[in-house]
Amino acid sequence: MSGKSDGTSQSTRALLRLRELILSGEFTAGTRMSELPLVERLGVSRTPLRLALATLEHEGLLELLPGGGYAVRQFSYEDVRDAIELRGVLEGTAVRMAAERGVSRRELTAMRALIDRMDVEVHSQENQESFLRYMKLNESFHAQFVQAARSPVLARAMEGMVAMPFASASAFVLAQSELPESREILLIAQQQHRAIAEAIEGREGTRGEALGREHARIAMRNLEVVLENRDVLDRMPGAALLQLPERKQTPDTDPAPAEAS
Repeated sequence: MSGKSDGTSQSTRALLRLRELILSGEFTAGTRMSELPLVERLGVSRTPLRLALATLEHEGLLELLPGGGYAVRQFSYEDVRDAIELRGVLEGTAVRMAAERGVSRRELTAMRALIDRMDVEVHSQENQESFLRYMKLNESFHAQFVQAARSPVLARAMEGMVAMPFASASAFVLAQSELPESREILLIAQQQHRAIAEAIEGREGTRGEALGREHARIAMRNLEVVLENRDVLDRMPGAALLQLPERKQTPDTDPAPAEAS
């Protein structure tokens, strides 16, 4: 029994640490994940490491190479937009299911409590700690309405989707803590949180689904903002894996007028 528990613990440790290293930019896109160096670095045996690598390939952070083994995947701008769009589809479906299937008074009370606590952080002094607290509360709120859908199939699909860079509900909290434009978007997102809870309580499935999809699209607006602020983007987890569109070049000076003929 203890051997199985130790194996599970090693697999979990390897998975969490390897995901952290990839998202932090420790391994650049295209890097082949060689087993022996990783075994030594992570302090686990080969079997847990292989399970971790397979899980990360399933999540989309790694890609399976034609000759065997794994490499760190690169994500395009379109990949990120597609991931956000698909998260919206899944979350919209989750809100609709929760509304149509009904939730308990206890679940609604828990959702409202999280929203109220997020309100406090949103309107606080805007320090880094308040945004980190907001991020955890936001993740809990999203997890609550996904759980309220009572669909293990949907929950598993959501787990894979939010593992991709910039696809999770809290991917842009760092940007929101530093950029005025993202700060304004955060206030809109918080209004949507309350509207989602109201739709679930009112058993309004169609409205709830639309709200869930629109709420995810907030991340697309944040993506556009951080693309114009690359210094902030570069500090966000997963930034090293992104292949970004070229910046628009603006001339330093106006072109000289053409000479009269």
